[in-house]
Amino acid sequence: MALTVHWFLPTTGDSREVVGGGHGSAPGASGGDRPPSLGYLGQIARAAEQLGFAGVLTPTGPWCEDAWLTTAMLAGLTERLRFLVAFRPGLLSPTLAAQMATTFQNLSGGRLALNVVTGGESREQRAYGDFLDKDGRYARADEFLSVTGRLWRGGRVDHEGAHLRVAGAELTRRPDPVPEVYFGGSSAAAERVAARHADVYLTWGEPPAQVAAKVERIRALAAAQGRRPRFGVRLHTISRDTAAEAWAEADRLLAGMGADRIRAAQLALAESESEGQRRMRELHGGSVDRLEVHPNLWAGFGLVRGGAGTALVGSHAEVADRIEEYHRLGVEEFVLSGVPHLEEAYRVGEGLLPVLAARGLLAPAARP
Repeated sequence: MALTVHWFLPTTGDSREVVGGGHGSAPGASGGDRPPSLGYLGQIARAAEQLGFAGVLTPTGPWCEDAWLTTAMLAGLTERLRFLVAFRPGLLSPTLAAQMATTFQNLSGGRLALNVVTGGESREQRAYGDFLDKDGRYARADEFLSVTGRLWRGGRVDHEGAHLRVAGAELTRRPDPVPEVYFGGSSAAAERVAARHADVYLTWGEPPAQVAAKVERIRALAAAQGRRPRFGVRLHTISRDTAAEAWAEADRLLAGMGADRIRAAQLALAESESEGQRRMRELHGGSVDRLEVHPNLWAGFGLVRGGAGTALVGSHAEVADRIEEYHRLGVEEFVLSGVPHLEEAYRVGEGLLPVLAARGLLAPAARP
């Protein structure tokens, strides 16, 4: 069970500081330090490809550039790199989404995967014209993925459900291969949908014991559906030649956040409807005094940033140890990031990935 390691495209903007955004938090001034231009994002994508990352994940939401358009433009600047395109299934028809994904997959040479995001905040969804509540969004996502999956596999689709209706839907071309579906979510409703549709269940970087419990639950739910998904973890990294260098960088990032910014971000994130966001906040409780929540697992990013809020901090060998710890629990894929994303890609690609490769853990496509 070899590891696949992905990187992240900062389509909100990049910085030497932690950029906020997501689940009600604001990107902050640091989001403008390095605007998400095609040139800069292209540098990151090409670096990730050269360094041996398998793919790059893009976020979705009003605080960032559109994931479909950005990755379509970057596909022509790369040759092998896969794009994990985040999208919200309630904002376009399943037939159109299936057609768009088919076009992307076939024109990119099979380099598309889909990160399905149901939308954790009703106020954001309403801004896009979506007025379903959280449970309704998951029920719709279930229908949506059923329709797209049937279209990708061929045939004519008629569907009349509680939230979606299509008649005589079919594709003149089919994707080769069918895009893999990455799906996250910590609520019971999310886990049920993931069990039915996810090729990869993706969770934020909680401590290993909590991740192990999720893996066990999803594996059991999926087995009841006759399915066997893979599992992935989304984490930031501060990986350095020595542990002292890594923790000094964590201290620098924390000092740059400021008490007022932390307070404002935590007030905003406290209003989130996301179960995963609640679990991220519980790791630190808004306090800067207990941020190492497991050896080498630092919750400092989550003080000012929504979504993934933890980082692996330490020497390259120590970070590899923690990745190996998650791997023993059944985790096969890692989506990593760090600030700035260009420089950190090189630190991880030239420092951490060779350690994982030397231990025989990396999938061949991810070897630098």
